[in-house]
Amino acid sequence: MATRRAFLAGSTAVISATLLSPSPEAHAEAGSQLMREPQLIGVPLADVLLLGGAVAPGPSGRQALWNASTGKPARLNAMDPTTGDLLVSAPLTGGDGAWAVTAAPSGVYAGTYGNAHLYRWTPGSGDTAEDLGLPAAGQTFIWSLATDADGKVWGGTFPGGKVFRFDPATRAFTDFGQAVPGQTYVRSIACSGGKVYSGSYAAAHIAELDPATRTFTQLPTPPGLGTVAGKPIYDLNAYGNRLYARIGSDAPSPLYVFDLATRTWSDPVPDVHGLSVCPPDEDGAVYFVQRGELRRYDPDTGLITGTGLSFTGKVQNARSFGWAELGLPDYPGRSVVGTLWRGDMFRYNPTTGAHAVLGTKVRKEPIDIQALAAGGRRTVYAGGFLNGGLSSVATATGTPSFHRFGQIEAILRDSEGTVWIGQYPDARLFRYRPDQQWNSPEYSPDGPPGTPANPEVVLTLKPELQARARCLAETDGKIAVGTVPDGNRLGGGLAVYDRDTGEWTFTRNVVQDMSVIALTADDGVVYGGASIFGGLGTTPPTRTAGAVFAWDVEGARKLWELELVEGIGAVSAVEVAGGVLWALAGHSLFAIDPEAPRILRRLELGTRNNDGSIVVSRRKLYVSVDGALIFRVDPFFPDRDPHLLVNFPHRRLAAHEGWLYFSRGPELYKVDVRR
Repeated sequence: MATRRAFLAGSTAVISATLLSPSPEAHAEAGSQLMREPQLIGVPLADVLLLGGAVAPGPSGRQALWNASTGKPARLNAMDPTTGDLLVSAPLTGGDGAWAVTAAPSGVYAGTYGNAHLYRWTPGSGDTAEDLGLPAAGQTFIWSLATDADGKVWGGTFPGGKVFRFDPATRAFTDFGQAVPGQTYVRSIACSGGKVYSGSYAAAHIAELDPATRTFTQLPTPPGLGTVAGKPIYDLNAYGNRLYARIGSDAPSPLYVFDLATRTWSDPVPDVHGLSVCPPDEDGAVYFVQRGELRRYDPDTGLITGTGLSFTGKVQNARSFGWAELGLPDYPGRSVVGTLWRGDMFRYNPTTGAHAVLGTKVRKEPIDIQALAAGGRRTVYAGGFLNGGLSSVATATGTPSFHRFGQIEAILRDSEGTVWIGQYPDARLFRYRPDQQWNSPEYSPDGPPGTPANPEVVLTLKPELQARARCLAETDGKIAVGTVPDGNRLGGGLAVYDRDTGEWTFTRNVVQDMSVIALTADDGVVYGGASIFGGLGTTPPTRTAGAVFAWDVEGARKLWELELVEGIGAVSAVEVAGGVLWALAGHSLFAIDPEAPRILRRLELGTRNNDGSIVVSRRKLYVSVDGALIFRVDPFFPDRDPHLLVNFPHRRLAAHEGWLYFSRGPELYKVDVRR
């Protein structure tokens, strides 16, 4: 604390007043000679991620494995279930991915996120999918699709929580409105007996729609489910007179079966993986993945029978699921076929018991960079969004070393060279030792049996109702983790993990009803930036301004908190430099006395209020605002105006060895700031 006090005492005369900096236009004019041109390093992350899927006729009329893969753009793919060959790869221009795929007599349909458009592939169209447009105004996400007995296509949306219908004969959309009042997600959908069933996220509501009357009726809650909050209807399938509803998350969850004739629920089937249940066989039995194995379930008797087909890894969800004739000696008649999230396909023959998991030729796609951090000498780390992955990038050559992994929220290389990874979901903290062999049993196992897990999970905050390990900081041999809650809750928190003893503490609502989205540390104190929004952003905030706070690690107590800008919901970045705490709220940069707290100076660096970043390199601050502008701020001479160095669209920002590194989608760029 002595250094901080000395700095403040010596500089109070300079920065004691709250001052506004010149306009962004003045910054640009003054800094025009300092502007830097970004250099493209490359695309450090690329892999396969299959989301929605269906088994339906392909170009030849034979059954194919249809899946949507993420990318820019997303693609609708068809694969041969016998050979794994790629039969169709149709770009879904404007969409980033598609959880929603269904087949109808009129073609194969995909509903995307990002633009929430409906697309259709028809026989004879090759690698082209028709963009049918936006089904419902104001929607950004089509979560689910299903086809009714008349060949009409039904879908569910976010953020309106709406149900819509597409009629292939008239090419008309019909918006039936919000299925459940207050529920903004329709996560799943199914059709049976002239009715349409939609499952809500994040609360367990199933609404039955009568299209003739346009009325929604909620089905009874399954007995024993308890509170419906935080228990989404993640998957829905309807076969015969039964509705199959998996209630939980992408992790194994209970499957409930609702008899549509008697209007009663069965006892739940535990630990069933998503994303769908296979259509029934000739005897009415269905197949699903349970506890890592493909199993047959007879809904009349409740009998579950194993098949011997097992899956490895954390994610064992069937993305497409159905029946196909393979024409192989060990697979007579019809076989159960499907795909897995990383592009593999599986098959099982009920007659012979033959089964296999095999690769396909679906193409890898670039992955958006979600996290960026300095590594060792001439190395930066990039972590992927959604389909995840971790890359160690050689900054001199741009050469990436890629490993499959889950979605990465934050990366930190500590003072000892250990790399810490914050992950979504389950708000897990991993310890990765770069000098040892990579081996992720969940995502990318490597090495002989008995090889230690590396990265290894050291902390899981799902029991604390947290979903994202959003930000990391190091202080005094401890790793601080800022979190965002799961479901529609408010109230993130702060975990402090002792890397030597393995002991940890967690404090929820360290800032009441806020998520912790930015961290830094200095001299035993953790400083954080907090957001008024919760996990899904569906619960209205109780507060109106993002806050910055200080936490005494040794004393395990909050020293202070300070709201910054009324109406700006997040403090997206914090750093300590020049003995001062710097915090970013929208486009406003604040210098804050870390002990008082009091605002010493306020700089307006842009015009937009989206989240930004702050990094420190060679005693200078670099501040990213407006999603494009990077300013240099001298923390030791705060009376000097900031200089605009970069005007280039980007998202994540890191500093290392006198260079700035930043991402634009899946691309990684660098800028030399050594001069």
